[in-house]
Amino acid sequence: MRVVFMGTPDFSVHALDALVRAGHEIACVYTQPPRPAGRGKKPRPSAVQARAEELGLEVRHPVSLRGEEEQAAFAALNTDVAVVVAYGLILPQPILDAPARGCLNIHASLLPRWRGAAPIQRAIMEGDTETGVCIMQMEAGLDTGPVLMREATPIGPTDTAADLHDRLAGMGGRLVVETLRDLDDLRPEPQPHDGVTYAAKIDKAEARIDWTRSAAHVARQVNALSPFPGAWCMAEGERLKILRAAAGPGEGAPGMVIGEGVVACGDGAVEFLEIQREGKRPLPLAEAIRGRALPDRLD
Repeated sequence: MRVVFMGTPDFSVHALDALVRAGHEIACVYTQPPRPAGRGKKPRPSAVQARAEELGLEVRHPVSLRGEEEQAAFAALNTDVAVVVAYGLILPQPILDAPARGCLNIHASLLPRWRGAAPIQRAIMEGDTETGVCIMQMEAGLDTGPVLMREATPIGPTDTAADLHDRLAGMGGRLVVETLRDLDDLRPEPQPHDGVTYAAKIDKAEARIDWTRSAAHVARQVNALSPFPGAWCMAEGERLKILRAAAGPGEGAPGMVIGEGVVACGDGAVEFLEIQREGKRPLPLAEAIRGRALPDRLD
């Protein structure tokens, strides 16, 4: 098929590569404009732009798709379908209507649960035991369209957002290729009205650990926010990021270190599996505390 691809972060790159490997003609790639990054704040292209240019594909990065000129340029591509994954712009109706067979979205949740911006993180934070990928026909509402394909995957007790990101990105690329292959035979399944939840964008204020919460809550917070922004606490003036943790039994005043990398919570205790000390790289706990143990209390 002749496809226009629309995506921006690393998560989207897997789908672009899968479409190219499957032999689809990529008419154009749409992505977010380069953003200032790094110490010099020089404009840096998105992960999708970088990969598309490696593949020799045309790239466009309009600030908006609401203007008539941009919409006409999009329609002039004469594509069969648009594949959209974490693009970052709302698609107005003329854009949704332009491809002959509409726009398909790869969404990293089991819709209608976790519509919105941060489905991977919210699924972990809320203690979901599974998540997955849906291939959805796009319409004007936020992730409200009918689903063409879905696939689930379990969420393990120490799975981080990074773990699920990579797993779901691969699933999404495979599923969208299967969807395009079987498009004539698939029946769109309307999303039920029951069970709708919204995955609000992660706020950095959510990253500070409150040791008075239950161990289960703290472990989910840690794993959901890893690697970014990273759940954190203070250790004798040092800002300590916790990047992977497990909940378990234990007793003590909240914040007390009651074992090697084990911290008491309001109910139970959390075991650190991976941490990042200030100014250092992420390390497994044993390596991170070699020669420098954690203090008796964390705040």
